[in-house]
Amino acid sequence: MLQVEGLRVSYGKIEAVHGVGFSVSQGESVAIIGANGAGKTSLINAVAGIKDAEGRISFNGREIIDLPAWRRTGMGLIPEGGRVFPDLPVSKNLIIGAYRRRDGNQVKQDMQAVFSLFPVLEERRRQLAGTLSGGERQMLAIGRALMGDPQLLLVDEISMGLMPKLIAEIFMTLSRLREERGMSLLLAEQNVQEALEIVDRGYVLENGKIVLSGSALELKEDEQVKRAYLGI
Repeated sequence: MLQVEGLRVSYGKIEAVHGVGFSVSQGESVAIIGANGAGKTSLINAVAGIKDAEGRISFNGREIIDLPAWRRTGMGLIPEGGRVFPDLPVSKNLIIGAYRRRDGNQVKQDMQAVFSLFPVLEERRRQLAGTLSGGERQMLAIGRALMGDPQLLLVDEISMGLMPKLIAEIFMTLSRLREERGMSLLLAEQNVQEALEIVDRGYVLENGKIVLSGSALELKEDEQVKRAYLGI
């Protein structure tokens, strides 16, 4: 589904991602793991089209690196920190997620599906998003991405700033989306323990370069990963 080759992301003269390559297959869940500052967000934003990049990005067989974010249909971004539109109510935040769609009746059904997934959002549908708790904002960011009817979810540091109990719930939700809807996931995450529990494969990103890759089980058993990220 997603094939990335030779991806380079720069900020002025500083290159943050150095010729990275990876892939995500249909229905597959893949993690990009690494410490804070490794380049994970830059990588996700480049795939989403938010950040300019060099290299090749192919999505469903189509080259998209020169396309703006709004034309990269089939992807849904859950940004770092659960960013929402704080001055709009929950319901309008969700509607914004479906701005490219023209199937109004299905959009209404999908909003109800989001409310079924996160009942607290239905309770707060008229509440301004900026007044939600951190966990609720993260739920809203997920729901907004789902409203775009994506084939691939791009998930950036979803555990950031959340309590351990909420982190477990959010990761369980991502796992359900993959299992129940056949949705593909690309998960950038520094919470390595939780990430490797819900993905098929992973890549370790250090200083903008992929230094290790393998199945989730292989990475969990790798001595380098244990020492650097799992505290073992």
